[in-house]
Amino acid sequence: MVVKIGTNALTNTTGRFHRPHFERLAGELLLLAKSRELIIVSSGAIALGVERLGLPAKPRDIPGKQACAAVGQSRLMRAWEEALDPRIVAQVLLTHSDVQDRRRYLNARHALERLIADGVVPVINENDTVSVDEIKFGDNDTLAGLVAGLVSADALVILSDVEGLYDADPRKHPDAKLIGTVEVVTRAMLASAGGSGSSVGTGGMATKLRAAQQVTELGVRCVIAAGQKPGTLTRVFAGEDEGTLFEPQHGRRDARHAWIAHALKPKGTLVVDAGARAAVLERKKSLLPSGIREVKGNFSHGDPVDLSDERGDVFARGLAAYGADELRKLAGKRTTQIEATLGYRGLDEAVHRDDLAML
Repeated sequence: MVVKIGTNALTNTTGRFHRPHFERLAGELLLLAKSRELIIVSSGAIALGVERLGLPAKPRDIPGKQACAAVGQSRLMRAWEEALDPRIVAQVLLTHSDVQDRRRYLNARHALERLIADGVVPVINENDTVSVDEIKFGDNDTLAGLVAGLVSADALVILSDVEGLYDADPRKHPDAKLIGTVEVVTRAMLASAGGSGSSVGTGGMATKLRAAQQVTELGVRCVIAAGQKPGTLTRVFAGEDEGTLFEPQHGRRDARHAWIAHALKPKGTLVVDAGARAAVLERKKSLLPSGIREVKGNFSHGDPVDLSDERGDVFARGLAAYGADELRKLAGKRTTQIEATLGYRGLDEAVHRDDLAML
């Protein structure tokens, strides 16, 4: 089980670390760890750093946030180590570049699997001290979704400051109703989800929905529930109605295509015509150069790229068989023209089917 604990589940209304909340959550996690393999994705390092440094609020600049993370991370781990005693805990810090590279992705999985096999509880956080925009996950909801896929978890529980997914923003609409079960995360849900409601947290409902969408595609159940309610975790794992349950989807993705779809950040976009879109989506074909209408961005052979239609709707992600400059020359051309255009012939495909993941 992967349990993501947001900053708002660990802090009070002023954004300060709330030890009674934390110790109660840790007590529930200790009970769960007796019968389940447990991974914790914990926010709170920056908030603890802000508190320790006596700052009035979280800094807006990257170096300021990095400094707060460096100060707060050791305090966060000490709190977890004391609270989960006698269980052994392990700190695991990740950046997006750690999962962008396939070999490092597998190394992280093997390390986590070994820790779990040894009865250790991994406590995972983004490595905010070294993270900048190009290597950040950006929020721990995204990180938790990737970790759940990384270890092929059975369930992901996201604890936050809200009860779950509502049919409207409960902060603006007091009559908003909690949605108990979601069969599939739709574009309409993602479009209507707001940003973070806190000055100390980074994720909002949109990031939680994307994490739920990501893991349910892998056959993993997901629950979004309130972290500050006593007994939330106990009720969730007892199968009681608590928060919002996102049902796993049929046709589970294989691990490699899940990595392409969710762990990789695209370095460019291939805009394709309607025929190429249909070939990829409906007939499960590779993308050929003839279907490309425009090449955006600068990327090299093997880099991740998005596929979009001419309206800008991104529908797939894959690994480019040629660099951006080469594909600009090949766009709209038949495979028989590749050698004459480039002076050599590699693959017939711009993106091979085996390297494509539908979004």
